[in-house]
Amino acid sequence: MKIQNILMAALLMLGTLPVSAQQESQDQQDEYEYVFLPHWYGQLQIGGQYTEGEVSFGDLLSPNAQIAVGYNFSPILGARLNVNAWQSRAGWSLDKTEKWKWNYVAPVVDLTIDLTNLFGGFNPERKLSFGMFLGVGANIAFKNDEAWQANTRINQNYYNGTSVTPTADQLNHQNLSYLWDGTKVRFVGQAGLNLDYRFNDKWSAGLELQINSLNDHYNSKRAGNPDFYYNALVGVKYNFGSTHTKRVKPRPEPEIRYIDRIVEKVVEKLVEKPAGTNAMQMTDDDKIRRDIFFTINANTITPEEAKKVQEIVDFMKANPNSTVSVTGHADKGTGNAKLNMRLSQRRANAVVNLLKKKGIPASRIKSDYKGDTVQPFAENDKNRVSVCIAE
Repeated sequence: MKIQNILMAALLMLGTLPVSAQQESQDQQDEYEYVFLPHWYGQLQIGGQYTEGEVSFGDLLSPNAQIAVGYNFSPILGARLNVNAWQSRAGWSLDKTEKWKWNYVAPVVDLTIDLTNLFGGFNPERKLSFGMFLGVGANIAFKNDEAWQANTRINQNYYNGTSVTPTADQLNHQNLSYLWDGTKVRFVGQAGLNLDYRFNDKWSAGLELQINSLNDHYNSKRAGNPDFYYNALVGVKYNFGSTHTKRVKPRPEPEIRYIDRIVEKVVEKLVEKPAGTNAMQMTDDDKIRRDIFFTINANTITPEEAKKVQEIVDFMKANPNSTVSVTGHADKGTGNAKLNMRLSQRRANAVVNLLKKKGIPASRIKSDYKGDTVQPFAENDKNRVSVCIAE
């Protein structure tokens, strides 16, 4: 017996030797990952507009401004309501150039796509990000008085003895046959690209290029094709709340558990047992605990974790009077209290269902869930767990 005791002590020491070294190695190898947080943001931009037309480029430039509020649902997709406004221009040219301008306000709802995150992965520390957007909305145009004045001058030029004779195409397509007054609301489609430079988690500066399409009536001229205006804007964006959090990447379960089992098997062979005694027969102090870990926002039991459930099953089959308690948890560093409570319930149910599937009756299983109100581990990510205690 003394020899057996010495051997058992040596084996136990060997089993515990890797613990400190392994823990030190794990601490040194901790890797962190960024976790995206949905968030609101606001934008303020100013720039210029070019309204497509037949006169010189400079005659069709006008000031432009935009204010927007948006919400990023994920690192890639978001939605934005922008209100673009100020001024558009048009012109008519034959022997004499006529120019006019009018005002508008255009609220548009966009779908935004972060192309940098789509192809390069989420990294909130990245300085430059590139994206695109597609949207629909309304263009509310008003103050078209200058177009009426220009139309009067054009008609006077044609019919008051001028030597200029307009061609049929000019009369049919370049005159102001779509002249409008008052306030006009038209459907507008929008698409564009944006480039943002990040200063910090709250502030960034950006460049935005837009193309907007409306029906042929927008500039008062009948051209037989849609009217377009193009906006170039620069401005700032402010994020409300945090855009991300940082946490330790989940590590594989420490191998010490498997060392423990090896030691248990060897010790079991060394210890003399009375004939007919079951090797796993419980005493009042006997019990087994297994922690079933899950990945972030998941309640699926991986094959590796399923092995631990099988150990609970083996223990309970060897001890017919035993019961098992299963308690689901969620880590406090992710989600919110309401979501985490539901997630912990699903984690507990996943283990209970697997126990039943493996032949453990429901009468021997107790189930509970705590959300993130109880954190059984000091390390945040390990609290994505169902704790199983059979006794």
